Amino acid sequence: MKFFAIGDVHLSFRRTVDPSRWEDVETSKPMDLFGDEWRHHYRKLYENWLGTVDLGDVVLMPGDFSWAMNLNEACYDLAYLGLLPGTIAGVAGNHDYWWQSLSRVRAVLPANMRVIQNDHLVFGKTAVCGSRGWTCPGGDYYQEKDYKIYRRELIRMENSLKSASSSVEDKIVIIHFMPTNDRHEKNELIELFQEYGVSTVVYGHLHGAATGHRLPHCAWGINFHLVSADYVGFSPILIRES
Repeated sequence: MKFFAIGDVHLSFRRTVDPSRWEDVETSKPMDLFGDEWRHHYRKLYENWLGTVDLGDVVLMPGDFSWAMNLNEACYDLAYLGLLPGTIAGVAGNHDYWWQSLSRVRAVLPANMRVIQNDHLVFGKTAVCGSRGWTCPGGDYYQEKDYKIYRRELIRMENSLKSASSSVEDKIVIIHFMPTNDRHEKNELIELFQEYGVSTVVYGHLHGAATGHRLPHCAWGINFHLVSADYVGFSPILIRES
């Protein structure tokens, strides 16, 4: 079993996707507004995924799945993800407005998709934990109003890590926001990762020039991977093999 990761796929389909007829695809938010690399990104993602991921693999997705505002609008995006091989493990991103009631979200997920909120998933001897996260204190973009959400996400992350059995051999964390500020200062999230023995963290949210603020690959004894779709070339990247 291999663990891959990719995030921030930002889907917005207006009808069911048929991969044999890409010319018929309709989206409500064409992503090439953000650069030519996003043109038909859903097709690149589909083809790269099929060429990379096998049925027995796991794909970690740190949020921003869909631009949809509610579950009804998200149904075509979720169905598209259901066409892809492997098991998807995900957390919400800041643009996943459709993700509200956890029970309702889980009720409509495709068969190959699992999500985390205050809990965890186990694959073999590896626990996958996570939360959305938020803008971290001390950075250039942090404001006082962010504190309440940051604290809530910190609690959710600890709940997730606590829920994982001590019998697992490894813990991987999925988080949408980079888990430090842009100065890469150690904070309560990093302390939680160290306390609970997290080996690997995958995150997204950063695009374009902002990817220059990414964390180094290894810091505080933890491996960090930025996996925003445009940053990784719209192809799931290998994180580890189990």
